[in-house]
Amino acid sequence: MSDFPVRRATVADTALVHDLEVRAAHRPWSEPSIRATLSAGTTVAFVAGDPPVGHVLASRYADEAEILSLAVLPEQRRRGIGNALLAACEQAWRTAGVRGAWLEVRRDNRGALKLYEQRGWTDAGLRRGYYEDGTDAVVMRWSGS
Repeated sequence: MSDFPVRRATVADTALVHDLEVRAAHRPWSEPSIRATLSAGTTVAFVAGDPPVGHVLASRYADEAEILSLAVLPEQRRRGIGNALLAACEQAWRTAGVRGAWLEVRRDNRGALKLYEQRGWTDAGLRRGYYEDGTDAVVMRWSGS
């Protein structure tokens, strides 16, 4: 992943992460929401690339965590960027003693589902009609062991 260096994101990256969200996410977060998340002491966040082409925002509480948003620019997908972001996040969780994590992903997002499965995330359920357009969410679980 030398083409895609991964670094921690900070509150100073708010505008950058927002730009990535707007350009890459199905339902982008607002800039104030991103700023608040990056300001929280429970947030684990990374950006990948120089200039950045993807990000992951996650929260951690005690030994549990959750992926809040993972987005890679459409023209940069299928190049290992999402994998690099998840690997960095998972390593940060292991270092912090996180034993398990959760996420929701659109049932119709085959690329993301495949990525999560390849990284060892497992299907933990379905939330019918979870997204505004009625699309179901697949709930996935990661074990840090």
